Amino acid sequence: MPLVIGVTKEFTPGERRVALVPDVAKKYQGLGASLLLESGAGEPAYFRNSDYAGSDVADDAAAVLRKADVVLQVQPLGLDALRELRPGSVLVGLQQPWSSAERIAVLRERNITCFALELLPRISRAQSMDVLSSQAAVAGYECALIAADHCPKFFPMLTYAAGTIRPAKVLVIGAGVAGLQAIATAKRLGAMVSGYDVRPETKEQIESLGAKFVDTGVSASGSGGYARELTDEEKKQQAEKLGKAIGECDALITTAAIPGKKAPVIVSAEMVARMKPGSVVVDMAAETGGNVAGTVPGEKTWVGEVLIIGPTHIPSRMPVHASEMYAKNLFNFISPFIKDGALALDWEDEVMAGACLTHAGELRHAGVRQALGL
Repeated sequence: MPLVIGVTKEFTPGERRVALVPDVAKKYQGLGASLLLESGAGEPAYFRNSDYAGSDVADDAAAVLRKADVVLQVQPLGLDALRELRPGSVLVGLQQPWSSAERIAVLRERNITCFALELLPRISRAQSMDVLSSQAAVAGYECALIAADHCPKFFPMLTYAAGTIRPAKVLVIGAGVAGLQAIATAKRLGAMVSGYDVRPETKEQIESLGAKFVDTGVSASGSGGYARELTDEEKKQQAEKLGKAIGECDALITTAAIPGKKAPVIVSAEMVARMKPGSVVVDMAAETGGNVAGTVPGEKTWVGEVLIIGPTHIPSRMPVHASEMYAKNLFNFISPFIKDGALALDWEDEVMAGACLTHAGELRHAGVRQALGL
């Protein structure tokens, strides 16, 4: 029997991405795998059942979960869906591994080999599998467009018969993949862009995109390319200098996140109060608590005369390309272990071993075990 790879509709409300797109489906088939999709799985991303040529279609998610050897997903499966998985099967996707000890208990109970792509080692070989980076690029692009759409000023300089309109000033906080994409997009739209990050090594990256680096004198370089948490004294120094830059901008985009933890609050209510009337804030970290005081996830909120937007499911706003990027990341992760239509997991492989959450009834990842106290 060939390996059966299954994909269902996403269970999370508002999620429009799909873990498998037609072009990538052909690649799995080329490796000898058989595909089983829940009917309509790709429709939120504008892929029809007929686009997945040669794939089998099931009427409901349960039929897929019970039969598939490997299940690909975007958002974590709920507890009921996890209990439908065939014992001993493999689950691959984003798992939010730090968020639910109960979910991990079910994975162990069902003997599921679960790979959480948030846990991928931060090494060069894993870059083509890095779903966090690919989806962050989508989110950064989208947040720049949201800011431009709601800003009461033109982003580019505009010359008309009666004179010249100065370009809007945009400040992007956080210079990871999302922040750099937001900077690049705002710059392409013609805005005067500044960028800030607590990691000093990002100065060159920000300036290479044509933006100005906001230097607060605070450095918080952490491991794995992420920033560490700041001390109280560092937060005070950061706030003093960053507050001035925030008060001068017309649009503020915040992208700071710490994996597995609540998003750090960087922009205080006092900073928001210093912003110009009509200024807009787009808080990309809204789903994990937000970087800005006053952010409400999924809502547009006026705080005084400043509009704070807390968008959620941001990559889902561009489901076609976001799904294509995500599906390719998953294929690059799992395809090296598909041999002659069968799955041959290699536990000597550091990428596979590093991304493993559960296997053989055990919680394999030490960091998650420590975070959840298991």
